[in-house]
Amino acid sequence: MYLVKDNRKVTTHRFLEMKQRGEKISMLTAYDYTMAGIVDKAGVDGILVGDSASNVMAGNTTTLPITVDQMIYHARSVVRAASRALVVCDMPFGSYQAGCEDGVRNAIRIMKESGCDALKLEGGVEILGTVRRILDAGIPVMGHLGLTPQSINKFGTYSVRAKEKEEADKLLSDAIALSETGCFGIVLEKVPAQLAAEVSRQVSVPTIGIGAGNGTDGQILVVTDMLGMTQGFSPRFLRRYADLCGTMTNAIGRYVEDAKTSDFPSESESY
Repeated sequence: MYLVKDNRKVTTHRFLEMKQRGEKISMLTAYDYTMAGIVDKAGVDGILVGDSASNVMAGNTTTLPITVDQMIYHARSVVRAASRALVVCDMPFGSYQAGCEDGVRNAIRIMKESGCDALKLEGGVEILGTVRRILDAGIPVMGHLGLTPQSINKFGTYSVRAKEKEEADKLLSDAIALSETGCFGIVLEKVPAQLAAEVSRQVSVPTIGIGAGNGTDGQILVVTDMLGMTQGFSPRFLRRYADLCGTMTNAIGRYVEDAKTSDFPSESESY
């Protein structure tokens, strides 16, 4: 098990320091108090309260249905449990795409009501004005390029992005623009490893990869995927560190059997 050497609260500035000294950054998602407490205790540097809660917690097929209110609920629960990790909350679909005013208003509300440390937005130069306005409001912003799940209906597929030169060039220029505007980090999702490494070399802020090879400054996975709680989802980039689905199913099955046979509760478990 990894031993945390520095128990101070992780900040956006410490993310930058980690990149500068070549220390890799670890991030995972979390959506509730109990899981966030475990993730934080294990030593991750950052927790993303992802709009993937739409899939993981609510069973939706895309991230699109989740609302600002729901993201605030999940983020507030995570913040209560995370004493060390930087907590980043996704701005959900529809909360910033309509324009700067909506984006700033929703960003301020999420920060005030959740207590999170920073926000994450999907997109490049198209949302740069909104990013700049949110930054001007004193809110740290993390970018997100490559496969952007909020644009799934535009892409029509979850396949690897930026394999062709035109899209790769745009991704690199978007990353540079986000970095120069003031984003403290950029998630690179499902892009070729060589491109992600090049982006990481050319921007001054940390890059966090998911399906982007090991040339990025850090990594992130969805916690329920890497713990083996989800089934039927096995992309190439996913490494399962446990089989909690099997462990939990077995434990619950034993409980059902004990309850039905009156083995539980025993005399020592009764008052």
